[in-house]
Amino acid sequence: MASPSRVDTARRGTRSKVKSTKLLEVLNALEEEESGNNREEIFIAPPDNAAGDFTDEDSGDEDGRRGAQLPGSMLHASVVSEDSGTGEDNDDLELQPAKKRQKAVVEPQHVWTKRDIRPEFGSWTASDPHIEDLKSQELSPVGLFELFFDEGTINFIVNETNRYAWQKSVNLGLTAQELKCVLGILILSGYISYPRRRMFWETSPDSHHHLVADAIRRDRFELIFSYLHFADNNELDESDRFAKVRPLIVRMNCNFQKHAPLEEFYSFGESMCEYFGHRGSKQLHSGKPVRLGYKIWCGTTSRGYLVWFEPSQGTLFTKPDKGLDLGGSMVIKFVDALQERGFLPYHIFFDKVFTSVKLMSILRKKGVKATGTVREYRIERCPLKDPKELRKMKRGSFDYKVDESEEIIVCRWHDSSMVNICSNAVGIEPVRLTSRHSGAAKTRTQVHQPSLVKLYQEKVGGVGRMDQNIAKYKVKIRGMKWYSSFIGYVIDAALNNAWQLHRICCQDAQVDLLAFRRYVACVYLESNADMSSQGRRSRRLETESRFDMIGHWIIHQDKRTRCALCHSQTNTRCEKCQKGVHAKCFREYHTR
Repeated sequence: MASPSRVDTARRGTRSKVKSTKLLEVLNALEEEESGNNREEIFIAPPDNAAGDFTDEDSGDEDGRRGAQLPGSMLHASVVSEDSGTGEDNDDLELQPAKKRQKAVVEPQHVWTKRDIRPEFGSWTASDPHIEDLKSQELSPVGLFELFFDEGTINFIVNETNRYAWQKSVNLGLTAQELKCVLGILILSGYISYPRRRMFWETSPDSHHHLVADAIRRDRFELIFSYLHFADNNELDESDRFAKVRPLIVRMNCNFQKHAPLEEFYSFGESMCEYFGHRGSKQLHSGKPVRLGYKIWCGTTSRGYLVWFEPSQGTLFTKPDKGLDLGGSMVIKFVDALQERGFLPYHIFFDKVFTSVKLMSILRKKGVKATGTVREYRIERCPLKDPKELRKMKRGSFDYKVDESEEIIVCRWHDSSMVNICSNAVGIEPVRLTSRHSGAAKTRTQVHQPSLVKLYQEKVGGVGRMDQNIAKYKVKIRGMKWYSSFIGYVIDAALNNAWQLHRICCQDAQVDLLAFRRYVACVYLESNADMSSQGRRSRRLETESRFDMIGHWIIHQDKRTRCALCHSQTNTRCEKCQKGVHAKCFREYHTR
């Protein structure tokens, strides 16, 4: 029997395969007597972690065989089996090196210095010719909304809905005109809501809504809404939880970015789409007005225009970039979307969910400025004053350090609580006085405020403003499908963006968000109403909203028609009433 430290076995003949042995098999082989034609040699190797560590096993070579000088990390327990048949002896061992351990990436050491930041970014000098073009067109609210739900998007939804109905053996025959009626009813439900949506079509005087009832029949609306679809089920990506609405997300992001105001300051944050079903993608967010639903990553302008959005799917379906968490990776994707319009010195603001020194460094290399509050464990051991010590100082005191290699500043400011803020573009100076409420004295006091804190407080609220606008008159009608609430969110976001463009382009005749939504809903329902029956047409004429003084716009038309007031030929009409009318007759027609 071989020595206890190392026992080798091998069969005579042709080598076939290498198999790992268990301890019980080794002991049984040692107890068996050697036979003439079937002899095994067993090699017992030290464990993989034996190299450089203390172990009870002897790795020395007593028989002088090959492999004696190999380290323990290269050895493994194996049995070399050879079938007899060649008549040749082969005592060579087949050694396979163990997998090398991956060395941990050593992060660069940060050298922190007490000085102000010296940013290397250029100043903002870009202009926005697209907004100037929109101002010259003098688009109505419907025209602005159709920048996002354009003809291509409407036709795409019609085709996918008809395809889905055909796959279910239903001949739906949906048209673009009917789809606009459905959109009009969804928009209208944001400011006129019933406990049951069928009450819109009831004949009871307390619930009947003539605008909806005259536009489309109840059963037809229910049928269309139940088959509303946005993707081909035969081409769904199984790794995407939102594959059924992915084509719509891509189209909306494209349109949102195409018509977005070109600004220097942008906000990035989380928004919530309300959902209470059983879909696995829903999340609980205790810090939002909408606590349960789909979390959506949003990049907006400082005024609340949604530029880019992406529903959150968690780390199982979305792999974060190396060195960043999921939130930081989403910031990078938003920046990449912005830079498709040009590599300009954008300034992004976000909160402590996303901020890290690593993210600031990556954005700096991309030529993008960034500022955000940061959690204490993400400041890369920046030696700031201890919060307990800073609390003993007067309110408005602060401490700061700058990373010499990355030119990133971290500041800790004493307000009503401790605020840690990080930036790669804005420094401490100039320090200004700001008015803050004092709870103890019940008065307002003047405290010192660093420049980066002031700029952050002014520009970070874009996502919150968008959420506020959506929550006021959000779509209330929901369907049985899990994505029906998400579709309502997309419609609300498009209306919010259209209203933001209206505020920029129509500064002389601005309307509030409610009047804007009412105008779009009324035009869609009146101009796309089902006029197939005479009775429905007469009811519409009797209840026409000619004198409501809400959302009547004069637009150009290619075909000349007679003026509804003077009956002479005209090439202009009222977009809401769908009546030809001269500019000189417009006011009299809507007031007489």
